[in-house]
Amino acid sequence: MASDCYSPFKNDLSYNKNASQSHTLPGPLYGAGKAVDGNIATCMRTQEIGQNSPDKIVWWRVDLGGVFNIYSVNILFKNYDGYESRQRGRFAGFSLYISSNGERTSSSLCYEDGPELPPLNFSTECMLSGRYVIFYNERLDGVNYPAGYEVEANVFTELCEVTVIECPDEWYGLDCKQQCSGHCRDNDPCNKVTGQCDKGCAHGWYGQHCEHRCVGHCINNASCTQANGTCDGGCATGWIGSFCEKACEHGRYGKNCLHICSSNCKTCEHTDGACSCHAGWSGPNCSTGCTNSYGENCQYSCHPFCANQTCDRVDGTCAIASKIGIHGDVAILENSGSNQKEDTWTTGLSISVGFNAVLLAIVLLLLWRFYTKVHSGAIKLCWESSLYEKSTHIDVREPTYQELDLKENPYQNTNIN
Repeated sequence: MASDCYSPFKNDLSYNKNASQSHTLPGPLYGAGKAVDGNIATCMRTQEIGQNSPDKIVWWRVDLGGVFNIYSVNILFKNYDGYESRQRGRFAGFSLYISSNGERTSSSLCYEDGPELPPLNFSTECMLSGRYVIFYNERLDGVNYPAGYEVEANVFTELCEVTVIECPDEWYGLDCKQQCSGHCRDNDPCNKVTGQCDKGCAHGWYGQHCEHRCVGHCINNASCTQANGTCDGGCATGWIGSFCEKACEHGRYGKNCLHICSSNCKTCEHTDGACSCHAGWSGPNCSTGCTNSYGENCQYSCHPFCANQTCDRVDGTCAIASKIGIHGDVAILENSGSNQKEDTWTTGLSISVGFNAVLLAIVLLLLWRFYTKVHSGAIKLCWESSLYEKSTHIDVREPTYQELDLKENPYQNTNIN
C-alpha cells in the first residue's frame, strides 16, 4: 500500500508556501494550501467550470516568497479508480506561468498543454526566474476543444501536490547551466539567480562570485578583501605589494622588507632573516664568527698544533704555527683541521723520516768502505806527467812506517798550464 505522505524535494520552493485560487468548492478540505502541504492524499478543489457552467476559467497560484531561478514544475492531479480518462480530460488544456508580481497577463509562459491528454503525474522543465507560479485552465463557450477534453459541466480542478524545483545546488542562471565557483563561505551553495555567495566567500577567495584565489600573504593569515583581493590590514612579514604577492628582494627581509640581511649570509629567508651562513660564521643571522673552529657552521676544530688553537675561520689555516716533536724541529705552518689533512701530514712526515734514514745509511756505508780500503791495502800514487823523475812504492803496514826517499825539490821545473 502506497503511503500518502509526500517527501518534498530538497530544492522544493513551493512547500508550505502561501497559495491562493480563483474559487473554492465549499468546505474546509479543498483550500489552495492543500496543493503544497506535502501530503498527496489532500488536494485543493475549485468549483466546476465548463460551457454549461457560470465559471469559465480557473487559476491557482503559489507565492515562493522571493525571486528564484526555477528549474522544473511537477503537478500531481487527482485520480479516481476507473476514472483516469475523465480526470485527464479535466486536466487537459492547462497552462503554467512564472510571474514576478502575481499577474498572469504580465507573466512568462512556462508551459501550454496541447491536444494530447496530459498524464496525471506531470512534469516539465521551466527555466525561468520569478516569484509566483500560476496554474491556469479554461473552458470557454464557442471553442472546439480536442477529443478527450472534458467541456461540459462538472470540470473540477483538483491539484493534490505542486512542486516547484529551483536550480540544483552549485548551478545558477536562467537555464541552470552556469556552475557556481564552489568557494562560498561554509560550503553554502551560491545564489541560484545571480551565482553570488550571499554569505560571502570562503577564506582565501574573492571576487563577485568568489572565483579568484587570494595570494595568501595577508597579515595574521587574514583573508583578502572580497571586493578586490587586497589586504586591508597589511602584508605578512616578508611580503609587499597591493595584493601582498611580492616577496622581499634578495638581501632584505621582515615587515615591509625594511631589514637587511647580514653580509655573512649565504641565503637569507625573506620572512625572518634566518640565514645559511658562509664558512666561518654561525648563528641565526650569521653574526657570530667561529672561535677555535672554522668552516661552514664552524663544524671543524682548529688543529691542536695551532698556537692557542686559533686559526683562520674560513679555511683553518693556523694564525701562528707551533713546534712539535721531541727535537723541536718541525713546525706546522698551515692546517686544514680535517682528519684527512692530518693523516696526509703524518704520512708525509713518515716518508721524510724514512727517506732521510735510507740516505744516512748509504752515506755511512760509503764511509765504511772508504775507511776499510785506506787501512787494509796499499795506495798507489800515479802521475801522468813526464816531469816526475821517479815514483816510489809506499808499503803501508801497521804498526810501523818507512820514510819516503824523495829527491829535493822534484817540482821546481814544473809548469802547470
